[in-house]
Amino acid sequence: MQNCIRWGVVGSGGIARRRTIPEGIATASNACLAGVYGTNTKTNAEVAKAFGAAPFDSLKSLMAADIDAVYVATPVYMHAPQVAHCLGAGKHVLCEKPLALNVAEARTLMELAGECKLQLGAGLMMRFHSQHQEALRLIAAGKLGKPVYARAQLSCWYPPLEDAWRQNASRAGGGSLADMGVHCIDLLEMFFGPVASVNCQISTLVHNYETEDSAVVMLMFENGAMGTVDTFFCVPDESSKNVLELYGSEGSILAKGTIGQGSQGEMVFHARPQGKGYDAQQARDQADGVALCPPPVNMYRAEIEEFSQAILDGRESELARGRGLRSQKILQACYESAKTLKSVQIGK
Repeated sequence: MQNCIRWGVVGSGGIARRRTIPEGIATASNACLAGVYGTNTKTNAEVAKAFGAAPFDSLKSLMAADIDAVYVATPVYMHAPQVAHCLGAGKHVLCEKPLALNVAEARTLMELAGECKLQLGAGLMMRFHSQHQEALRLIAAGKLGKPVYARAQLSCWYPPLEDAWRQNASRAGGGSLADMGVHCIDLLEMFFGPVASVNCQISTLVHNYETEDSAVVMLMFENGAMGTVDTFFCVPDESSKNVLELYGSEGSILAKGTIGQGSQGEMVFHARPQGKGYDAQQARDQADGVALCPPPVNMYRAEIEEFSQAILDGRESELARGRGLRSQKILQACYESAKTLKSVQIGK
């Protein structure tokens, strides 16, 4: 019986070379790298050699190889045609977020995956951070009480760069919100459930490129809770702590540094003291709360192992349960809100 999924990679530079291949596919217990394809032939050859894979000179030739699944890590405007090609070739696909440039493209891809009976997942690896999973466990156990408010922040310094596709609207579909904010929104939905509507503001405050370098979103959840996401390309890396704040009627979970590409971060659970009622003085207990320190998990390895195991088990991956399309719908609603200056409901 097969116990290892053979992976091909489309887009062998960028995040694939920095993170997903060395930390994910190459280290996963149930996966191996079989082939890579990228338009930069020098980079493609170097990656293939470094990880013992075969280099391919076209997407067609990669699809003809003996592989089970494909990781697509190309610029967003290339996702729809490449994912469709991979699905048409009978390969499961894990595609970097956002899944496509718009909802129509994403929906077409999801429908094609369904017709082909193949998995189509979105690369939302931050779900697998061990502290995020511990926070989810506490929320599911009712430790926060009724969800009240959530905040997720992800910012960095991303200055104008020559031929940077993330700074080109037609190639990226958006800036800081499309590139980083989708992770934050996905995390908050994981913790507090579906978002019902959004209010969004975007701007280009510092950098002179087409896509936004600044975005703030207000979220209204179906359960009545509220949330905000703030994500910027114009805040120095050292200045942003990438905070996560989850508040409920019985306590809070506060973290910094857990949102990002690494496995680090600090997270503390603060519970409302048992039996404490109304306090007109609003005295604050200065106790530090309970630190949440589960063993760290490499998120890239975790996402590859989960997706691979789902294929081996014949079940739907956590990353393929419509998350890519759902994320695309919320993203599109955010940009519509920013354009109309109105609250926008999330479409079904």
